[in-house]
Amino acid sequence: MCPATAIDVHAHYFGVDLPQSSGPDALAPALVVDSAEHGRIMLGNTVFREVTSELWDVAERLRAMDDAGLSHQVISPVPVMMEYACAEGADPRYAGRVNESIAAVCGRSDGRLIGLGCLPLADVSVAVEELGRCLDLGLRGIEIGTRVGDRDLDAPELDALWEACDTTGAAVFVHPVHGGKGVVRRAGQPFDLGLGMLTDTAIAAGALVFGGVLERYPRIRVAFAHGCGAFPWVYPRLRSAASIFGSGDPAVSDTLVRRLYADTLVFDDEHLRLLLHRFGPDRLLLGSDAPFFRDQMHKSMRSIDNATESGILPGDVASDVLVRNALEFLGIAGDF
Repeated sequence: MCPATAIDVHAHYFGVDLPQSSGPDALAPALVVDSAEHGRIMLGNTVFREVTSELWDVAERLRAMDDAGLSHQVISPVPVMMEYACAEGADPRYAGRVNESIAAVCGRSDGRLIGLGCLPLADVSVAVEELGRCLDLGLRGIEIGTRVGDRDLDAPELDALWEACDTTGAAVFVHPVHGGKGVVRRAGQPFDLGLGMLTDTAIAAGALVFGGVLERYPRIRVAFAHGCGAFPWVYPRLRSAASIFGSGDPAVSDTLVRRLYADTLVFDDEHLRLLLHRFGPDRLLLGSDAPFFRDQMHKSMRSIDNATESGILPGDVASDVLVRNALEFLGIAGDF
């Protein structure tokens, strides 16, 4: 097995082994491969996204990782797959098929791909059963959205999920949903992607900190995509507001915040300084969102190197610490 020298915790996968949907399941995301290099994610008859073979081809994925200097990568469902798995009326077996597909590709990667699954969260009791199945398949945890339908992450209906994650040690990776749509008053691009996703992520992190989830479940390990969105910037105001309105002790919330993990995909090295300050060096995780941002594996690796050279990050963060953080988040102990 390849020694762990650089672990990317934020990457996505869509397997060609997933069956094409039909009948009532026809709006489930489908991958159409047009050539060896290109394909499309379809929602019914609508093209959701044009994609490259790095999304489904394990050999191409490993080649890209080699080129970027990544020893390992954590793959989770494309967010639209996770969103569909959670939707009311979706076939709960869809999440299971996605999880089997991810487990299978991890098994073909000589240990270099590490999987996270998704859950049919329209019914939390069914979702908890699927969480156990994810772990039995060898996946390290789950990817969930910043919202589950119209429920925020501190909704009482989700307590059974958090309890199961607390008990089993499953890692939880939180990713914004619906491309940031409907979060801020200005719709369309670049506002959905540029502001909506980051705002939605901040709300989700705030729900865990100020909604009591992290206090009730002290062993859960939760990582947020895209540098935890706007949360690192807005946290001081949230902290102050919570204190003023009697919904939080600042000392307690400070401690809870430093339990959260955040990936480094912030598109500006200077922003890494605030992540380090807000969460601490033991909570930063390398992230690329591969394969959806062009050449981002290289860019994410280069960002850490540049931030180290400029003094934004301490030297040990770029080497041992980021790897150790990833292994701890994933619940992988000892040598890997």
